[in-house]
Amino acid sequence: MDQLLAMRAFSRVVEAGSFTRAAESLDMPNATISKLVQDLEAHLGVKLLQRTTRKVTVTPEGQDYYAKATRVLRDLQDIDSSFSVARGKPRGNLRIDIGGLSARAVLIPLLPDFMARYPDIRIDLGVADRAVDLIGDNVDCVIRGGQLDNSSLVARSIGEAVMVTCATPAYLKQYGVPAYPDELKNGHRLVGYISTQTGRAVPLRFEHKGERTEIKIEYRIGINESNAHLAACVAGLGIVQTFAHAVNGALQDGSLVEILKKWRPSPYPFHVVYPQNRYVTHRLRVFIDWLLECFPARVRGIG
Repeated sequence: MDQLLAMRAFSRVVEAGSFTRAAESLDMPNATISKLVQDLEAHLGVKLLQRTTRKVTVTPEGQDYYAKATRVLRDLQDIDSSFSVARGKPRGNLRIDIGGLSARAVLIPLLPDFMARYPDIRIDLGVADRAVDLIGDNVDCVIRGGQLDNSSLVARSIGEAVMVTCATPAYLKQYGVPAYPDELKNGHRLVGYISTQTGRAVPLRFEHKGERTEIKIEYRIGINESNAHLAACVAGLGIVQTFAHAVNGALQDGSLVEILKKWRPSPYPFHVVYPQNRYVTHRLRVFIDWLLECFPARVRGIG
């Protein structure tokens, strides 16, 4: 038995919650993962996992072994990484997840610089406006905006985005330019951004001299993807509230017009997030450091 490989396979099953997802993340056949875990249990003389047709449950002995095994695996990664650091050439694969608008308007335009600095790092970029399971999906880090509520994750602040409310000149000519947020409730058409987590439209938020107000959206069209949400605004379907970094060009060329500028909401925080119990490889560390250097100014958008 390759004990080190068996430890890795067992740890991934615990983290992923299933043999199938563990096999996918390790790029190994399901049967191989199952055999490795069985051999490990036979070697240790204890049951590490309880298997049913529906789920995998970690036994008390399995929890204890997982805690010890992950420390060993992290130490081995540390040894490997120290040689990579000494050579000054971080290498390998990075799996990153980010929302649609921020991928298009911020990260992708910056990536040529990162790829030039670190030519031996390959990036798999997942782009979607949805919550991702970092452990189960074997993702190294995610870049997300908004408040974070998962204490099992490590989050590093990488900047704040200016939020703007805007529409096309043609729309404003037809429906008028609102002077106060409450006017949006009377005859205006709002394009709803549908949260993939709640399935509901995200309300519009406004703030002026300490006064905060929130407008619940009654929409004729709701969209759950940020690039399409913005495209609906550009097409004249109504008013949206979005990131300034995504609409700078449209505001500058006049195809969109910012409204309620005095009522801009508080800046929207962005973080890079990664699992607490996963060793930070050299390639992930340099990526995070690069984000801290480059991302804040780009995500800030207009002042």
